[in-house]
Amino acid sequence: MGKVILILVDGMRPDGLMQCGNPRLEKLLEGSSYTLGARTVMPSVTLPCHMSLFHSVDPDRHGIICNTYTPMVRPMEGLFERLKAAGKKSGFYYSWEQLRDLARFDTLNESLLKNLHQQPDTDKTLTARAVEYIKAESPDFMFLYMGETDEVGHKYGWMSPEYLAKISSAVDNVLALDEAFADEYTLILIADHGGHGRGHGSDMAEDMTIPVVFRGAGVSGRELGEVSIKDIAPTIASITGATPADEWEGKIVEF
Repeated sequence: MGKVILILVDGMRPDGLMQCGNPRLEKLLEGSSYTLGARTVMPSVTLPCHMSLFHSVDPDRHGIICNTYTPMVRPMEGLFERLKAAGKKSGFYYSWEQLRDLARFDTLNESLLKNLHQQPDTDKTLTARAVEYIKAESPDFMFLYMGETDEVGHKYGWMSPEYLAKISSAVDNVLALDEAFADEYTLILIADHGGHGRGHGSDMAEDMTIPVVFRGAGVSGRELGEVSIKDIAPTIASITGATPADEWEGKIVEF
């Protein structure tokens, strides 16, 4: 069974990734299996999209339709719960507190919250800490959330120079993980949604289209077909040997 590092760059548009100007972008994509045309869910808002990623259902099923968490009327298990049930070790590093409800505390072996608004280079700091933890504990699953891209999108605009610079920094962070762990882990890079102007949440292609990149262990290096954000949890369960929840709607991505 394999191990997975899932890296989510909040608000990263596929064209933003391709136009970010990072000279090592080619290295990131070389040998990867990826698509620049994956789809997120409506509303294309951070917490609903994350809930759909980790629970493999649409927002009308999990009930989260804005950035405020409310308990599910009919509870269902998400990815962290299924990994725990399979005896897997999981870590979760993030910078936006509202994501805390993605996992019950007892399903995590490690968690770290760094406030996005209280220090510079939060994404880089979290990445460095994640590298330290993975080297020390070798978890089966690590989720690393990077929130700075979305912050500058709202402040300066999607596709602004500041936004593209943050995506470039995110590429460097991903490559730091790749260089340290690609032989042992499958790395998955994804966004929760895109954006336009200074916002997101609509069904416009700019908001709904996201990149998905698979690198590292077990990756064949090919163009992916249709991929939904709901496919990520079943795919991670398949890689790690966990059992998907019966309610999950996504498919396993062949990478």
